[in-house]
Amino acid sequence: MTQPSPMARPTARFMLSHPAHAIALGFGSGLSPIAPGTAGTLWAWLAFLVLQNYGMSDAGWALVIAASLPIGWWASTVTARHMQVMDPGSIVWDEVVAFWLVLWLVTPADFWGQLVAFALFRFFDAVKPGPVGWADRLFHGIDANSNANAWAKAGFGIMLDDLVAAGCTVLVIALWRWV
Repeated sequence: MTQPSPMARPTARFMLSHPAHAIALGFGSGLSPIAPGTAGTLWAWLAFLVLQNYGMSDAGWALVIAASLPIGWWASTVTARHMQVMDPGSIVWDEVVAFWLVLWLVTPADFWGQLVAFALFRFFDAVKPGPVGWADRLFHGIDANSNANAWAKAGFGIMLDDLVAAGCTVLVIALWRWV
């Protein structure tokens, strides 16, 4: 049996073909031809501001983020498998959830504080220094054809490095506030 060829870039049609695709692709933000991770993070910031404006509480954020993690793992797994790519750049739900976590943990923060959080998170996610790079490498190099659990590991790996980037971002902001 031959494997389908990997998908270079998903389309809106692909995104709408399965609920997991819509979630994993950040409801369209991951379709950006330029810097989809940044587009996903901007979408997360906008969604955060809208939900905050409607009175989302800390408990509400805790529930949304807690629910978004396993949903993101599932959606990333399904979408990566359907694309036949272990870690597609167009999957941005990992950025969305991780940046929600950052914004929730640094609140209260004005626009400038949130902008610093955005810049730090994008730095850690894109450059992948230290622990972020370690988390990213944990699941790269898995051969989907020889490992039955490869796709489930791919979904977890997609989410993990962004959560580590979020942790690094929050740590830097906490140190900055402490100093």
